[in-house]
Amino acid sequence: MRGPVDDRANWPANSKPASERLQLVLPDVLTPGLRIVFCGTAAGNVSAARGCYYAHPQNKFWRTLETVGLTPHRLDPAEFATLPRWGLGLTDIAKSVSGMDKQLPPGALGREACLEMAAKIAVARPDILAFTSLTAGRRYLGRDAGFGEQPETIGATRVWLLPSPSPTANWNWEEAWWLALAAAARSLLGEREKVTS
Repeated sequence: MRGPVDDRANWPANSKPASERLQLVLPDVLTPGLRIVFCGTAAGNVSAARGCYYAHPQNKFWRTLETVGLTPHRLDPAEFATLPRWGLGLTDIAKSVSGMDKQLPPGALGREACLEMAAKIAVARPDILAFTSLTAGRRYLGRDAGFGEQPETIGATRVWLLPSPSPTANWNWEEAWWLALAAAARSLLGEREKVTS
């Protein structure tokens, strides 16, 4: 049975039997009008334990947001819910499990999970959906893909694949792709402002 598009944390307590309700590891940070929504595979073990996205002390996510100019200062992982102030949001493909990709149960990153994530993005309609790892992006796309903007879209939402900020993925870290994403987001914002003025 496919659940509704909305965040399961907002479901009324009696909307489904307890055996069918899933507990979210981390809540989505999705609101209409966002510039970029970042999407990982699933919350890592440290993030799940702390209840915050990208919470491992060596994860480069929060530092990189500041470095590339997407936030005015470095945020603490506990401040993740404030990201919409800067036009940013967060989600994962697998919302009810946590761990490294190889630790996730079979199907956690499967087609159904990807379609549920895409349905949420179709409702929120950000300018860009940016996958924060090759694995997340490739699972969603269903094909091999490299970094950068992809030809696929979700409605008008552009799709990007970024190098993972996780300390376990240092082998493929390139901040240049995150800088390119920030430049693309600024360009889209500029185009939108020209149209409305």
